[in-house]
Amino acid sequence: MGSSLKQKVTDYFHFVDTEDLQAILKLITSDCLFTVETHGIKLTGREEISAMFIRLWSNHQWVKHDQFCWVEEAYSEDIAVRFRVTNKLKGGGIVNKSNCNFFTVRDGLFSEIRVYMAG
Repeated sequence: MGSSLKQKVTDYFHFVDTEDLQAILKLITSDCLFTVETHGIKLTGREEISAMFIRLWSNHQWVKHDQFCWVEEAYSEDIAVRFRVTNKLKGGGIVNKSNCNFFTVRDGLFSEIRVYMAG
């Protein structure tokens, strides 16, 4: 469970950084709940989540996730990760954020992704 779950989360962030929407959608359930807890955002399902990623990518030259620090649940397939997000804005500016994501897995796919961000 552990390393394969870490790999699945690592793959997710790689697909976000490389703007591979189809690969992201293959990692989430059709009814996935995606929340940005710090901003009161709640998205349900692949269509709403797709629109959010398309918006994110259109507002930035690029996005990069790195400096991962993992917290794994010993008895389930839940995992949390703290990381740095670097966004290069269309105007050239750089924005760094410190985020934490919590992933819940059902039948091998992410059924819930909860995001906490600062910066």
